[in-house]
Parts: sequence; C-alpha cells; structure tokens
Amino acid sequence: MADELHLLRAADPAPADGPHFGDGPLDHAAERHLDHLLHGPRPGRRTGSRPRLVWGLTAVAVVVATTLAVLLGGSSGAPAVAAPRPLAVRAHSTAVPLAQVAELAAVAATDGSPALRRGTHVQSWSLAMSDDRPPVTLPEERVVRWRADGTHTEVVVATDPDHAGRPVLTDTGRVEDGHVLSRRTFPPMWGDAPPLSTPPHDPAKLRAYLTELIHGDTLTTSELLDATAEVLDNWTLGARESAALAELLADAKGLRPAGQVTDRLGRTGQAYVLDAGTGGRRMLVLDPATGTVLGLETTFTRDDPAYGVRAGDVMDYRAWMR
Repeated sequence: MADELHLLRAADPAPADGPHFGDGPLDHAAERHLDHLLHGPRPGRRTGSRPRLVWGLTAVAVVVATTLAVLLGGSSGAPAVAAPRPLAVRAHSTAVPLAQVAELAAVAATDGSPALRRGTHVQSWSLAMSDDRPPVTLPEERVVRWRADGTHTEVVVATDPDHAGRPVLTDTGRVEDGHVLSRRTFPPMWGDAPPLSTPPHDPAKLRAYLTELIHGDTLTTSELLDATAEVLDNWTLGARESAALAELLADAKGLRPAGQVTDRLGRTGQAYVLDAGTGGRRMLVLDPATGTVLGLETTFTRDDPAYGVRAGDVMDYRAWMR
C-alpha cells in the first residue's frame, strides 16, 4: 500500500473500526501524520498531476464519453465497475425526527466544541456515464488543509474503502490503491462571498449564506442539500454550525426520517430521504446526537437503459470526516 494512503488513513480520527460518532478534532498523532503527508518529503512520487474531477449531482449527470473511452476502449481498457449498493436502512430501527436532532445538536453545541475549521476530508464515489458504454464508479479521497497565511494544500488519492488493496479506476485508467492523483499547494486566497467566507452559526444568517452560495433567491430542500455539500467540500463545520444547519434541515420540506444506517466508513447515523422527483432519491446521513453531516447519497429511482443504469444504482456518494 502506498505510503501516502497509509498516512492519510492514519490521520483519520474516526476509522471504520473505531467508536461511533468519533468526530472530535485531530489528536496530536493524527495532526503529525497529516502534516507529513501534506508537507513532508515525497520519495518515489510520480511527476505531474491531473485536475480533480468536480463531484456533485450536476457533475455526475454529465456524459463522460471521453473518459469512458480511455477506461474501456482498446485491449488495455479496464472492465466496467458496477455502482456500489445504496445504503440500507436497518430493519426495525427507530427513525429520529429532524426536530429532535436539532434540539440535541443545540445542546451539544453549548460549549462551542469542536470548532469550525477551514478545509475538508472527504471520501467520494461518483458515477461516470455514457450513452454507449457501461457506467463506471470512480472513488477518491481528498484532504484539504489551510494555513494561517491563506495558502492551502490539497491531496487527492485514488482509493475505495469498500475494496481496500484492490486496483482503483480513475478518470484516466486503473491505478493501484492509494495512488496519489494530485498534490497541490495553492497561493493565498481570500474572499467575502461563500464558500470562501466563513459560514455563520446563526440559523437565519446560515440560510442567507447558503442561498447566496447557490446564487438564488430562495432555498429549496434539494438546493439546501446541494449547498450543504459544497460547504462541506470546503469547511469542516463546528458544533455550532452543525446545530444551525440541523435547524434549517428540520424546517425543510420533504426530508423524511427513514431510520438508522451504517455508512460506507462504518459509522452509524440517521438517514433522511428526499424524493427529488426527477428519477433520483437523496439520502442525508446525520449523527443524531450532534447534527453532524456524515454523508449524502444520490440514487436512481428508475431504470435508464440509455445510460446503462438501474433503479437503486448509486449516482453519487460523499462521506465527510473531521
């Protein structure tokens, strides 16, 4: 296994075999591993880097014919990989109402810990589709860390926790598990508009922040989920921000509590489902004790033979970590 992948996983304070809801700040050992990964020497690193795919409901719906031609065409092409199975709600589990989650999150946020942190740590699975090739799922792990001077570093690794140690498909072909897709340092960046500006922890101000983020006048439930995902791709919310978001989610229309699930990183959470009405279903996974967003999944609700997908196939899934 690649050294970078080992360091990346060592920096994760909430491994799959760890206690549930392990969403505290990085301990000293994890910070040291992460700092070494981001700033330390890189022996044996392959030269060059590729731009990261932009994940999201809109992005994954785009036809990726060129990518699939590289992946599947010719004698050296990799075989198609089926989409992962959707998260399953645990039978007979209790569905916790969002209003109750908001109340618990408000109590948990009383001391303001953990604090908001700029940067993210996210594992994603995204489906690339074409009208003449089978769909393929592209998994990757991304860590973004910011410094006080406004610079930040991004490390993107090809890895799939569902199939640890096996080759992983990327946008340019098959690579070994843990292969570094890109490692980049960006110059200082400042801004007074979302997502560069700091997310507020007041519910009304957070709603305005998310509305501005999507460049809209109102915020539908689907747009609220889109905006939440974009914020979490840039920030790691603190307890107070998570509590404010939980209050917004509790007021959102169409999000129904479904019960308990175990996410793809082994964490237990509560699932809330939104039927998008456009052939897709969205499932938000929360830590019910703190309101922390653990993941967001989009699945197809009907077959689409033109793209080779069936009802229940996962279109996109992101799992956020501290």
